[in-house]
Amino acid sequence: MAFPVLLDTNVLFGAYLCDTVLRLAEAATFRPLWSAGILDELERNLVKRGIDADRAARRVAHMARAFPEAMVEGYEPLIGSMTCHPKDRHVLAAAVRSNAEVLVTFNMVDFLPPSTEPYDITVTHPDDFLLDQLDLYPGATLRALQEQVGSYSHPGMSLDALLAQLGRSGVRRFASEARRHL
Repeated sequence: MAFPVLLDTNVLFGAYLCDTVLRLAEAATFRPLWSAGILDELERNLVKRGIDADRAARRVAHMARAFPEAMVEGYEPLIGSMTCHPKDRHVLAAAVRSNAEVLVTFNMVDFLPPSTEPYDITVTHPDDFLLDQLDLYPGATLRALQEQVGSYSHPGMSLDALLAQLGRSGVRRFASEARRHL
């Protein structure tokens, strides 16, 4: 079974990055995890950024349907005992409850080692996570990117344009390394 990875809201927010990460999950390079709190935060933030509420709800519902085993439950009693940044205690509690090995987030400073080491959870930036995926599963990663661009028809997108978009999304080193592999 693929290793368990909890995805923070900020990794799921950007459409292209979210699509890339979840396509790798579909390829079974890792097992995605999230909580109702994470998905609620995602939907709220999408609406706050101008996405129509119905469209945001559909996106979150589609993610939940596509990965029903990703939902972490029963983490709420742990929230109060977490010592990370208060606004992210629900995220770490879900990671602990699910026995996640890795927590992927852009907010590295909110999950300092003293808060995660007792649970043996590695906190990783999305750029580093995707670089690891490319290193461990180069064929699956490149196929996922090619399938991703192949699925965009209105408007279409080239692989180079996707990598440029991913670079702007905060995973520049991954985009550069993926380009080098092509």
